[in-house]
Amino acid sequence: MNGKKMNTQTAPQVRSRRLGRSIVALLAGIVLGAVSSVGTDFLLHTIGVAPALNERWPNHLLLLATAYRAIYGLIASYVIARLAPNRPMGHALLAGVLGLIVSTLGAAAAWNTTVGQHWYPVTLALTTIPTAWLGAKRRLIQLHTR
Repeated sequence: MNGKKMNTQTAPQVRSRRLGRSIVALLAGIVLGAVSSVGTDFLLHTIGVAPALNERWPNHLLLLATAYRAIYGLIASYVIARLAPNRPMGHALLAGVLGLIVSTLGAAAAWNTTVGQHWYPVTLALTTIPTAWLGAKRRLIQLHTR
């Protein structure tokens, strides 16, 4: 056969492998973002900067938490786009939509306990799609400059 290998994979096998890689990309980014966010919360509490996680945080610390969660969202979306087998922007935006849903549900669940601080859960929900887009866009720019 002229020294060439034949591709013996069937279309369903290729789709199955891509689906698996898509799931791994999404999970890796989501876990990275969540662990980084909660880990930073815990670190701030441990070093005495923030109160316990179940206590009310002052607005200036919620602003800080918003900033680092946005940064972690950008990084997580970049990782998702980097690991995605195809359509990196689509993968990152799917994670953004999932983040929007979870953030909205969290805002609704905590609405009565965040009186005077409703801006925080609303801001978290509103930043999920833009951070997902920006993280994936960074990856697309990287791919196009090669």
